[in-house]
Amino acid sequence: MQIILAPMEGVVDHIMRDMLTQIGGFDLCVTEFVRVVDLLLPARVFYRLCPELHNDGRTPAGVPVKVQLLGQEPQCLAENAARAIELGSHGVDLNFGCPAKMVNKHKGGAALLRETAALFNIISVVRQAVPKEHPVTAKIRLGYEDKSLAIDNALAIEAAGASQLVVHARTKVEGYKPPAYWDWIDKIRQQVSIPVIANGEIWNLADAKQCQQQSGCDDLMLGRGVLSLPNLAQVIRQKQQPMPWVQMQQQLSAYSGYDVFGDQNQYFPNRIKQWLRYLSREYPQAQEMFAKIRALKSAAEIRQILDQQ
Repeated sequence: MQIILAPMEGVVDHIMRDMLTQIGGFDLCVTEFVRVVDLLLPARVFYRLCPELHNDGRTPAGVPVKVQLLGQEPQCLAENAARAIELGSHGVDLNFGCPAKMVNKHKGGAALLRETAALFNIISVVRQAVPKEHPVTAKIRLGYEDKSLAIDNALAIEAAGASQLVVHARTKVEGYKPPAYWDWIDKIRQQVSIPVIANGEIWNLADAKQCQQQSGCDDLMLGRGVLSLPNLAQVIRQKQQPMPWVQMQQQLSAYSGYDVFGDQNQYFPNRIKQWLRYLSREYPQAQEMFAKIRALKSAAEIRQILDQQ
């Protein structure tokens, strides 16, 4: 079984990747998407979103990281994919699943699921630009408004040369609303020969088992579930007990880049509040803590409360 940490734009950055891979259970991480429009991006853009490139493309815990690209122009995506590989990315992933309105408005992410030929063309050109020993993979949803093109899109992605496919088991219109249609992943899996990774609505061990049974996939990608329960990968893989709140408090105190950015940077207050919202699904104490720090803007004040708990 392979477990991959999902790319979540604005949430799973290098600090979160570091923390979650230190907790363990992950075989691979995928970055937040690098937005590609019409230029070959400078190296600093890749280093900003994936500083692990300075560390052989691995988190401090040694887990490899793959850069994800989002865009619609095949040749430009290909040039940036080649650059990501040159800088040390462990393969390249192409985002055809982002449901954000602004991204879709500019014909990126899930909007491309309405154009099977475009998917094929993008992946074909990127595959030609990336050395064969490096994987080119894709992440999709089941469709944009409906699932009518789900299998056609998967077949096109395979035919174009992708080596792996992650499927989020909902359409763009369905967003993140339960349920996830894991049985549709199985329909796709039965039509393609490349490995298929199941993603969507996996919050606990029971969900993981049900997803694997319905999708027919051994391999999983975890996103919101692992933000709510940080040792979820180990719960699934090693049958660990869910992390107790006392240990979770220690993670909260160590997280959010406080030691990196210091008191004056707003990264810490904003990100710790964001994470507490995810944690409140699993831990009632997280909701109580969020209420205490909600109005605070000073990193030092927030850190003091975290350490007092």
